[in-house]
Amino acid sequence: MKMILKLICGLAVLVVFVNPAWTAGDQKFQVTTLSSRPDMITGGDVLLQIDVPATVAPDKVIIKLNGEAVTSNFQPDAATHTMTGLVKGLKIGENKVEVFVSSAGKPVAQVTLKNYAITGPVFSGPQEQPFVCQTQEFRMLDKSSLGAPLDANCSVKTIVSYVYKSTESAPPAAQGGRGGGNGNFPGVPVLNVKPLTDLTTLPADVAYTTTTTGDKVPFVVRVETGTINRGIYQIVVLSDPTKESQIGPLNPPKEWNKRLMYSFGPGCPGGWLKQGANLGVGSMVSEAVVGKGYAEASSTLNVFGNNCNDVLAAETMMMVKERFIKAYGKPEFTMSRGGSGGSEQQVPIAENYPGLIDGIIPSLTFPDVMANAQAIIDTQLLNGYYAKAGDALSRDQKLAITGAADLKDFAADVGRISPTVNCPKQLKSELYDPTSNRTGARCDVFDHAVNVYGRDPSTGFARRPVDNSGVQYGLAALNAGKITPAQFLDLNEKIGGYDNDGNPMPARSVADPTALRIAYQTGRVVNGGLGLGKLPIIDVRPYRDSIPGGDVHQKFHSFSLRDRLRRANGTIANDVMVVGPISATEAMGDYAMMKMDEWLTNLEKDTSNKPMIDKIVSAKPADLVDGCQTSTGERIIEPQTPTGGKCNELYPTFQSPRMVAGDTAGNDILKCQMKPISARDYQVAFSDSEKARLASIFPNGVCDWSKPGVEQKAPTRTWITYSDAGDQGKLAHPGNLTAGR
Repeated sequence: MKMILKLICGLAVLVVFVNPAWTAGDQKFQVTTLSSRPDMITGGDVLLQIDVPATVAPDKVIIKLNGEAVTSNFQPDAATHTMTGLVKGLKIGENKVEVFVSSAGKPVAQVTLKNYAITGPVFSGPQEQPFVCQTQEFRMLDKSSLGAPLDANCSVKTIVSYVYKSTESAPPAAQGGRGGGNGNFPGVPVLNVKPLTDLTTLPADVAYTTTTTGDKVPFVVRVETGTINRGIYQIVVLSDPTKESQIGPLNPPKEWNKRLMYSFGPGCPGGWLKQGANLGVGSMVSEAVVGKGYAEASSTLNVFGNNCNDVLAAETMMMVKERFIKAYGKPEFTMSRGGSGGSEQQVPIAENYPGLIDGIIPSLTFPDVMANAQAIIDTQLLNGYYAKAGDALSRDQKLAITGAADLKDFAADVGRISPTVNCPKQLKSELYDPTSNRTGARCDVFDHAVNVYGRDPSTGFARRPVDNSGVQYGLAALNAGKITPAQFLDLNEKIGGYDNDGNPMPARSVADPTALRIAYQTGRVVNGGLGLGKLPIIDVRPYRDSIPGGDVHQKFHSFSLRDRLRRANGTIANDVMVVGPISATEAMGDYAMMKMDEWLTNLEKDTSNKPMIDKIVSAKPADLVDGCQTSTGERIIEPQTPTGGKCNELYPTFQSPRMVAGDTAGNDILKCQMKPISARDYQVAFSDSEKARLASIFPNGVCDWSKPGVEQKAPTRTWITYSDAGDQGKLAHPGNLTAGR
C-alpha cells in the first residue's frame, strides 16, 4: 500500500493506491477533497474529485461511502478525466470512501475522511463557557431577526433569501455609512436594497451591474445566512433567482466571477464569551465587492469585537469557506480584507493556516494581537505614571517618552488584559470576581485563548506572556536630552506593571516562561517565515497617527510586519504598502482589491517550478508599487520606509514606547534578555547617587535588544490543533500540540 500526501490549492489531499493494476501509464486513480482538508471536514458532507485513468470509462467506476454506493452524486468530465460530486451522510469521526472499477472486489483507491459537527470545534480546542447566543439580535437585510436559537450551540435554521438593488433613490434612513458596521470603511453609501419575494420575475426597478468579467447582469443577490461553529455566517453572491433550484457546486451562478472575498471585522476588547450580532462590515451587499461579481463571506466570529482569538477565527473562516465551496464550488482564489482587528486575523491566519487565503489586504495593520496589546499596555502604564507625576513632565516630554504624535488614554483597550472590564452585559453571576467568584468566566484576551496558553496551575487562570522587566522607558528621550536623568530614573522606578487581574501594581510585570514559549511556537507572535512569506500582501494604511487625542492604529506597525518578513524570508517583495489620508480609505481599499485580483490572476497562470516568492514577484502588476496619496489625490510613488521621503513628510512615522526604550523595529520581543548596566548606553552622565539608584531599579540588568527575546525561536509548524489544551495546564509546552499535515 502506498500513501501519498500532497497539497493542491492549499487543501490537503490524501490518496491511497491499493491496486496499481488499474492504472494506465502514469495515470492513477486519485481522490481529492476540494472543500476542505480530509482530516477537517465539517457538517457531514464533502466535495470530492476522483481522477480516473483515460483507459477507464466513468460508467465503470463505483464510489462508496462507508460501504454504501454514492456514485450517482458524481458528474464526469471527459476533458479532465475526473468525476466530481458532493458526498453527503458522513458520520461524526472517521469515514471511508472507496473507489472500485465495475464489480472488482478490491478498491483501486480509498481515502479516510474525518468529519466534525457543524457546531465545532475542529482544531481550536474545547469551546468556552458560558457563551451568549445573539441570533435574536442579528438583523437580516430586511431588518428581521434570525429568531431564538434552536440549541445550546446558538444554532438557527439556514435561511436563503434574495435582495436586489433598486434604481430608486435610497430612503434618508439608509443614507451615509454602513451603520453599526466596520469603522475601517467609513462613509460607504448604503445601497437601496429591497427583498425579492417573487423568484420567478424580476421587478421593474431592478438595477444592473457590470462584473469584472464584463458581463452586465441584474443586481440581484443570493444571501445565505446560518450558523457555523457557534457563529452567524453570511454568504452573498450575484445570482439568477429563477435558477435557485439548480445552484450547486457543479452548477454555480453564472453571475459569479469565481473569486471569493472573505471579510474580517475590527475590534478586540470585549471579544469573548459571545456569538456576536454583527458581521463587522455592516451590509455585505456592496457595489465594490458583490456588485462586481465577487462572492463575499464572513461570520460574527470573524469580527474581533465579538471574538478576539485568531485561532478560533481561523477555524471559523475554514468552516465557512468549506460551506461556500460545497454550495458554489471551489473559487479560483480567495482574498481577504479587513482593518485593525481584521488585520489581526488575516496576518496570523495567512501565517499559521496556509491555504485558507491566497492574498491578504489588511488595513490599519497590526502584525498580531500581542504587538498591539504590548504597545497599549506600555502606553497605559505611562499614562498612569503621567497622572501621578502631574506637572513634573511637559507635554513634549511625555510625547518623547511615549513615541506617539499625540497622547491618548487607552483605558478601554486595557480591557484586553482585565478579566472584568469588558464582559458581555448578559452575563452576571457566571463572571469572575476577585473576591466572590474566583472560578467565574474571565473576560480578557489570554483567558479567551486558554486553549493555546494553558492554565497556570497555581491560579487556574490562563498563562500570560506580559512582561516589562528591564525595559528602560524613555531611553531615547534621555539620550536626546529631552528628559533629565532624574526624570528618567523617577519614571522607571515608578512605572510598575499589571497583575493577573489587569490592575496596576508597583512591581513590573513578569511573564510566565511557558506562555512565552507557546506564544512564539504557536504563531501568536507572527514570525513571517511560514505561510505569510508565500502569498501577496497589499497593506492599506489610512493615516491616523496624528488624530487629535491619539490613535492606536499607528503606522509603525506596518513596518514591524515588514521587518519580520525581511528577517524571516530575506525579502519584502511580496508586500506592497499604500498610505493615504483617512478620507481616501474606501478608494484605497477598492484599488487594493482590484490589484490583488490582478496579482492573483497572474499568479494562477504561472505553472512553473520556480520558488513561490519568484512567482509572486513575477505576477505582481507593474504599476502596483509602494506609495502614498495626498489629500488632493496626487499619487507619490516611492518605497515606504520608517524615515525619509516625501510620504514621511506628509505622514510621519512614530514609535511605540518600547521602541523608544530601544526595542527593534519588529516589535516582537515579549520579554528581553538582560545585560549589565553600561555607561556606553547613555549619552548623559549620572551622578554616583543616580548610578546607585539606576542599579536598584534594574537589579537584574537592563534589556539587551540585540538578542532575541526570551524563548523566542522561529516556529516550524502550521495547522496546529489544540485538542487537549485548556485543561489544568496540560499545555505545558508546544510539544503537546498536534501539528497538522
